[in-house]
Amino acid sequence: MGAPEYIKIVQHIKDRIIKQDLNPGDIIPSENLLCEQFNVSRMTVRKSLAVLVNDGYIYSVPGKGNYVNEPNVNEYILYYDEMIPDPDDAGCKVHLLEVDVELPSYEVGYNLHIPKTKHVVVIKRVFLKESFPIAYDIKYMPYYRGIPIVEKEISYSTFPEMVAQRKSPFAMIKKLKIRSTLADGEISTHLEVPIGSPLLVIEELLLDTQELPIGWGVIYLPGESAALDAMASFE
Repeated sequence: MGAPEYIKIVQHIKDRIIKQDLNPGDIIPSENLLCEQFNVSRMTVRKSLAVLVNDGYIYSVPGKGNYVNEPNVNEYILYYDEMIPDPDDAGCKVHLLEVDVELPSYEVGYNLHIPKTKHVVVIKRVFLKESFPIAYDIKYMPYYRGIPIVEKEISYSTFPEMVAQRKSPFAMIKKLKIRSTLADGEISTHLEVPIGSPLLVIEELLLDTQELPIGWGVIYLPGESAALDAMASFE
């Protein structure tokens, strides 16, 4: 079974843009011309144009037509998986150091937007590869009575999965901040690196749909374990 007609139109216009038959700012064929060219209804053509707009290939000017978009060369998609060890790999492990409830530090309270009298759940883990520590992970979540903390379930859980006990992952906004720092005493002990060693730090902030913080986490990675992959493509 062949592709739907609107997909054929989408691919045709994408191919023309990629081959530079159509360049940024060029107007693409009108709806009437596309209807005639592909022998389809106006509704089918409009569906294909909506896909092209959504994918960033074209933009619409009401009353004038549709134009080829200027590509955003500064935009990358970063795929981030905090679970660096693969649970199915016998050489990879997660060592759960601590699960506790305590009062927040100033930094934790600031990131979670909570007062210093509001308790937080603190989860600390070390990720291991062939018995060597490759990441030190700390998570903070506001403490709510009646929500159980099951240590076995959080050992290999991602941060959204931890928070999902009270928030659907589909109702979360995730923000990442990537920076560098130097290892202090606690971090150097858990990562088995000298104090002052350079580290890559990835902060993950989880918010609800009202953009109120529901969790803040920090992962510290020594240089040999620090690598991020991102891609930029219209394909």
